[in-house]
Amino acid sequence: MSEPLSFRDDMDESMARMMSGMHGPGYTGDADVDFLAMMIPHHAGAVDMARLVLQHGRDPATRQLAEEIIAGQTIEIDGMTRRLEQLRRGGPPAGTAAYPLLGGLRGP
Repeated sequence: MSEPLSFRDDMDESMARMMSGMHGPGYTGDADVDFLAMMIPHHAGAVDMARLVLQHGRDPATRQLAEEIIAGQTIEIDGMTRRLEQLRRGGPPAGTAAYPLLGGLRGP
């Protein structure tokens, strides 16, 4: 019976890290920057939780979903991180040749 308790404890830890990351930086007043700064730890939390399912879970369909979440959210985290860095530096705007719209966030 220790595995369910361990899973629950690990999930609680993951949620606490995610919430701390989402609320840690504080608001800048720039909706785009604030949104990305909070979504990055939110997605990282999803990746952490999916990894816990791979560690503790047994259902093949749930494990497949966890693998898909890890793959997709990791790509989105990378894209959001790049966009956040660009916004903090003051450019270039989305949709320019230097930064395509959503496709640039999610990869090719």
